Amino acid sequence: MQTLNRQILAAVNTFRVAHGLVPLRESTSLDRSARQHSLEMGKLGYFGHSSADGTIFWRRIKHYYGAGNYGYWSVGENLLWSAPTVSAGGAMKMWIASPEHLRNLMSRQWRQIGVSAVHVVGAPGVFHGLRATIITTDFGVRR
Repeated sequence: MQTLNRQILAAVNTFRVAHGLVPLRESTSLDRSARQHSLEMGKLGYFGHSSADGTIFWRRIKHYYGAGNYGYWSVGENLLWSAPTVSAGGAMKMWIASPEHLRNLMSRQWRQIGVSAVHVVGAPGVFHGLRATIITTDFGVRR
């Protein structure tokens, strides 16, 4: 899934640059946050921004991508689940078609991104035992 992660990062940045926005730098902290969330959703069979224990998304991300001594800190998140054959272009089409996801893609405030796509065979819960690819993109800025 590392290839898909890189392709999504490239697609997000191509889209942003085409719209006059700065490209995002990959953050290992945001990558870890995104990976943990994608894996948890796939293992426990739920799909949502909050964690399985009810932790709101920004608190989960803050655990990995803390505010530290920065005067300004903010995060956002796009999620997607689809058939295992989903491509970076397919993911982008779905996010662009959604006003809330498009808003994250087009936000001028973001400077960093973390991406994690995971493939789950026989995913439980909301995935109905199907094969699924779950993608989490976590956006952030600290300054």
